[in-house]
Amino acid sequence: MSNVFDVVIIGGGTTGLSACIYTLRYGLSTLLVEGTVFGGQIINADTIENFPGFPQGIKGPDLVAALQEQASDLGVEYGFGEVQSLDVQAQPMSIRTEGDEFLARTVIIATGGERNRLGIPGEDEFEGRGVSTCATCDGYFFADSEVAVVGGGDTALDEALYLTEMCSRVTLVHRGDRLTGSRILQDRALRNPKLDVRYGTVVESIVGEDVVQGVVLRDVGTGEATEFSMAGVFVCVGYHPNTHAFLGTIPMDDGGHIRVDLKMATEVPGVFAAGDCRWHSARQLASGAGDGVTAALSAYAYLCGA
Repeated sequence: MSNVFDVVIIGGGTTGLSACIYTLRYGLSTLLVEGTVFGGQIINADTIENFPGFPQGIKGPDLVAALQEQASDLGVEYGFGEVQSLDVQAQPMSIRTEGDEFLARTVIIATGGERNRLGIPGEDEFEGRGVSTCATCDGYFFADSEVAVVGGGDTALDEALYLTEMCSRVTLVHRGDRLTGSRILQDRALRNPKLDVRYGTVVESIVGEDVVQGVVLRDVGTGEATEFSMAGVFVCVGYHPNTHAFLGTIPMDDGGHIRVDLKMATEVPGVFAAGDCRWHSARQLASGAGDGVTAALSAYAYLCGA
């Protein structure tokens, strides 16, 4: 494709699609590049209950379809393939996938990120049916039930504390002999009567039939494995942004998150980043959509010389 687009948006999740809607409404020629399926992580969400405007909730695929229809009606063009590199040394900039090259005056990176996985039996099988990586997204479904949270850092402690507000009991499963989160969160967790911490323990497997019914926990010291009844398992063992294609090109923090200012502008002129791939992201659906809008407006201002 030899066309030079005003904006190439990399990533077809909520952030990228929201950015796309705004760039198109501002009259910018826009190409949206997606490597797998539109929607990102929410495509597997059975019900989203915390996105503004849907008091009864909305299914993940339905929200994605509505966003994509809106972008398509406005005239977006699509490119497909995993982005391999971004060349920012010349204008227009060049985005390369496995088999194509796309040219852009500005670029919005909205590639999102992924929670790290445990890699154990039952984790993939029960995803969305008792296995989750987001308590604020899915905790409501486990009201008055017992759940497990896997991890010992700030995210795991935050999720566990949040879940105690609705669940009957929360078990925090941590491989180490001490928690690694901030002291204030540790103190809150250890004082909470609805939260138990199991040190020196790993989840060996997640079991159930149609939904999660329990977990098999193994003591790392003795090797003894025991099955416990649980309605849900929240995996919080780290998170990684999908930014490997931009290493060495776009400045990032030590965790691979792209550094941006309040306008979602990176340190490279004409390149913006939004959503879960940027540093200090709230990693929420609504904030990701807002990031996308901000990046789109900033790209428009950049092109106009504002």
